Amino acid sequence: MANKPGERRLQILQTLAGMLEAPKGEKITTAALAAQLACSEAALYRHFASKAQMYDALIEFIEQSLFSVVNQITSAESQGLRQVEAIIALLLRFAQKNRGMTRVLIGDALVNENERLQARISTLLDRIEAALKQALRIAATQENLKPDADFGALANLLRCYVVGRWEQYARSGFTREPLTQWPQQWPMLYFACLSQSGTPGG
Repeated sequence: MANKPGERRLQILQTLAGMLEAPKGEKITTAALAAQLACSEAALYRHFASKAQMYDALIEFIEQSLFSVVNQITSAESQGLRQVEAIIALLLRFAQKNRGMTRVLIGDALVNENERLQARISTLLDRIEAALKQALRIAATQENLKPDADFGALANLLRCYVVGRWEQYARSGFTREPLTQWPQQWPMLYFACLSQSGTPGG
């Protein structure tokens, strides 16, 4: 049993994330969460001022987990299109390994919660799109895309692909895994990007 405040907070968040993995995706109440932890609701509020604050902590975990790796990718990989591939694979892999977090990412778990949480997820997705756009710009400097390619439209297309795979995963009761068709679909996305290239084949 965790005794330290930090450990108890982590245990609460881990339990919440675990409950979010339920295929039916039922709304989680603080009463249900407290029952799962075998404690009172008052005990939960000693660690988090509200349920919204718990979701805030989950979103913070997602942000740190994703963007720390995105930064590693952009630092280690010089090729723009390879950055794009690695970032998308990261996003699909994260969802596949973190079912409960996937429901947070698509906003499903945040329905009827504080509107600020949905806004925070929107900001997170905008940051992902910006990272993809920057990688596409790098690809253009490497002459893999033409300089006047519509980087914004391409980045948004890739973002929508990722969110679509997340949605499908959650709504299938976590049976249709995001990475299942990735080996076949990346070449399709790759050539969609290359269609913006000034030279056939990139």
